[in-house]
Amino acid sequence: MTAAMTQQRDGERGFTLIETIVALALMGLVLSALASITAQWLPSWNRGLGRIQRSEVIGIALQRIGADLAAAEYVPPNRDTRHPLFEGSELSVTFVRTSLGPNAGPGLDVVRVGETSDHGEFVTVRSRTRFTPLPPTSSLAEQMHFGDPVVLLRAPFRLSFAYAGPDRIWKSAWRGAAKLPAMIKLTIRDASSGRVLSVSTITPVHVQAPSDCLQSDGSCDDKDKQDVPPNAPPDTRAGIAGQGGTL
Repeated sequence: MTAAMTQQRDGERGFTLIETIVALALMGLVLSALASITAQWLPSWNRGLGRIQRSEVIGIALQRIGADLAAAEYVPPNRDTRHPLFEGSELSVTFVRTSLGPNAGPGLDVVRVGETSDHGEFVTVRSRTRFTPLPPTSSLAEQMHFGDPVVLLRAPFRLSFAYAGPDRIWKSAWRGAAKLPAMIKLTIRDASSGRVLSVSTITPVHVQAPSDCLQSDGSCDDKDKQDVPPNAPPDTRAGIAGQGGTL
């Protein structure tokens, strides 16, 4: 009986103390090596993931801004003015487009996309207001009260605009012109370094002339393209779509 119990206990022997210490030491070495590799690899992973996320945010912002600008309408501010309501500067652009949104209803909106300050940092914001004819002697800034702000781009990125007509000569401003710009360049820069990012793009403005210059052959002569007639209603819309896409 005693001999059988002794043999059974010998078969159930575990690790000795020395074997346990050696195993723990080896495990510690393996974990230390894994921790060292992870510490070197994880920051690179986080930086790469951050760049991808920022590129996606910038891409979505440019896509929305480009779609807005491409839908700009040739609408004069009032009956007495022939040029379209469009004011573009290097850091902001204001234009008229068809109302967009689930609760917007039919009609026109005046949209402003531009830079503003939020808690001490620059952000690009889209805001809008309902289009109503402006008094002849008033300015856009005096009459338009924009609301529904939507932040499209945050620091450290800054958005700037440039405008070109059919001659493809780029200008930093577009105001009081008889036509809408043919193309608008959207440039994204890193605010800290000033470097232009590769996601910068160009969007075409589809409408180039008022709707009343349409003829049976689908073209307008140069004189008709210049201005909207004085008796045109304030909601005159353009119906000429130019070719083009994001370049």
